[in-house]
Amino acid sequence: MKPLFIGAVGVITSSLAEGRALYVDAIGLPLDQADGTNFLHSEKLGGSRYFGVWPLSEAAKTCFGSESWPAGHPVPQLFIEFEVGSPAGVAAAASELESKGYGLLHGPRTDPWGQTVARLQTKDGLLIGISYVPWMHRRARQKRRRSRALRR
Repeated sequence: MKPLFIGAVGVITSSLAEGRALYVDAIGLPLDQADGTNFLHSEKLGGSRYFGVWPLSEAAKTCFGSESWPAGHPVPQLFIEFEVGSPAGVAAAASELESKGYGLLHGPRTDPWGQTVARLQTKDGLLIGISYVPWMHRRARQKRRRSRALRR
């Protein structure tokens, strides 16, 4: 098997209302409700540029500074990161989420590899990052330049 790209990522929520409040109202994803269902979806977002398998001990160290996941938080099964346009965008998004009542596991910070990220955890256990990864933006700019050059 040779997968070509990530075709879909979705979250499973115990409350559609809470899911809509976070993903549509707070984060601003362009999600629509599928006809006759309670399923929110979009084909308007670009695809994933990264897929990883993150050990729980590493996630715990990143979010809480300890290799053990704290008992008061659901053990996460999935992480998803929404990319914004700058480190300042991460800070603005984190502030906006907090103003809407979402507590962050950690505020914006820049990791040694250059990623700026703030994270929260949903009641369902999903880890959500608001992120700026510099090299992803450089690659996207290079790709747009190549595409424009080919059209000329």
